[in-house]
Amino acid sequence: MNERFKERLVRLMREKQVDAMMIAPSEELRFLAGFNVYQDERFQALFLTAKGGAFYICNILSRDEVAEGMGEPIPVHTWTDSEDFAAVAGDVLEEYGLLEGTVGVNSTVRAFNLIPVAERTGIRFVNGKEWLEEIRIIKTPEELENLRIAARIADDIFPELLEFIRPGLREIDIRAEMERLFAARGVKLAGDIVASGPNSALPHYFGNQRVIEEQDVIVLDYGCSYEGMFSDVTRTVFVGGVTEEQRKVYEIVRRANRAAREAVREGAFIPDVDAAARDLITAEGYGEFFTTRLGHGIGYITHEQPEIKATNRRRLERGMAFSVEPGIYMAGKFGVRIEDVVVMGEKGAERLNRTGHEMVVL
Repeated sequence: MNERFKERLVRLMREKQVDAMMIAPSEELRFLAGFNVYQDERFQALFLTAKGGAFYICNILSRDEVAEGMGEPIPVHTWTDSEDFAAVAGDVLEEYGLLEGTVGVNSTVRAFNLIPVAERTGIRFVNGKEWLEEIRIIKTPEELENLRIAARIADDIFPELLEFIRPGLREIDIRAEMERLFAARGVKLAGDIVASGPNSALPHYFGNQRVIEEQDVIVLDYGCSYEGMFSDVTRTVFVGGVTEEQRKVYEIVRRANRAAREAVREGAFIPDVDAAARDLITAEGYGEFFTTRLGHGIGYITHEQPEIKATNRRRLERGMAFSVEPGIYMAGKFGVRIEDVVVMGEKGAERLNRTGHEMVVL
């Protein structure tokens, strides 16, 4: 168990007058407890109480893996497929004095598991996702160094990836090459998007079968995980040529990325950082096509706090890590995004990604 995170979470639970926190299998479980397990349809979770206690509830098939993963003797309570999991969970939660109490839940707890337990126990379950993000929003020097290494690895594969891309490949072929390049460096691909042609105008495109053609725009959004910390970088490249409109849009996005990074300083109001990029894009006549927030926090999960957007009324603090990723997305035509991860350092924004922003035409 990560005692630093545990102590912070217990303190937050007491401040919020919450009796316990429920954490289902997830990257959140990994950073807190040091392990993760496969999450199937069965109810399971780690519970941390505001009194500092801990216990785990799972199906018996996961018992040994959980006990080994925890690495410390905390109680593991089990149920079998022939039992009513909500009844077993209810008995356990009663044992710990949680009936009719208030319990926070993390981002991966499933409603079809939670509702039967709530109905049986009278527990009021509340959203605890933001508490888990708050306890890790300021990175330690070690975490920051691992973020730098993850970013360097992502930068390192880019030249080889460019050599691979050519007309006739499918988007999924490019993804497979990303996976291979990362595996050769001992890490795993995480959070990838390969969006070509008109798909590049879809910010979170999920397909993968389009064939690359001459004159395509390709948005490459990818990262990896190193020692539990993630990287995330996006570059937009052009195949076989570029139109004047594409060149203009690319230059606007490049300038917006730089303007936002220049606005990053300790104590900066987050909406002002978002506005630095958004106002520039709007002034150039493309504001309606910048449809996303400017960025997101990054660390143990690819998307965490702080969100860099107009409605986040927080100020930047030293040790925060987040993306700066302005984009212009013109539906049915093309999109351009340029993303870097930055750290709020002693001297302003430290850009972790060193891959340049020069236009690349393959």
